[in-house]
Amino acid sequence: MGGRPLMLQPCAQAQARVATRGDEVDDLMALLLAHADPAAGSPADIDAVARALAVASLGDNHLWQDLQLPSRTELSALFAHWFPALKARNDRDMKWKKFLYKQLCEREALFICKAPSCAVCSDRPVCFGPELAAEPAPGQPALTA
Repeated sequence: MGGRPLMLQPCAQAQARVATRGDEVDDLMALLLAHADPAAGSPADIDAVARALAVASLGDNHLWQDLQLPSRTELSALFAHWFPALKARNDRDMKWKKFLYKQLCEREALFICKAPSCAVCSDRPVCFGPELAAEPAPGQPALTA
């Protein structure tokens, strides 16, 4: 993962949403850039990876799918390389989109979770656990793990 950055390409659906959700992309990029490892690559490369992740977060599938990666393993490795502080903070292996948006909410002191703790929340299986390849959204290529 060192050297040249991956050629990350958010899905078309996510890219189409940037026009109406640009502020969301900006917030996600700010979060990612605040936790970037400056030794991971050039500032331009870090910015490109952060932008790809932020835009892909607008898609409807798991983040690894919306980034068109083969599996969640590659996405986690990407976070470990470019944003190791966020990877370390996700110590309970929360699904990446849920984790990123939870970080944004906590940064703004917005607590929208149903329960005071993830351990007692009825939505725990939605936020944690395996990310199996689901049926792709209409117009999306099928991805396999």
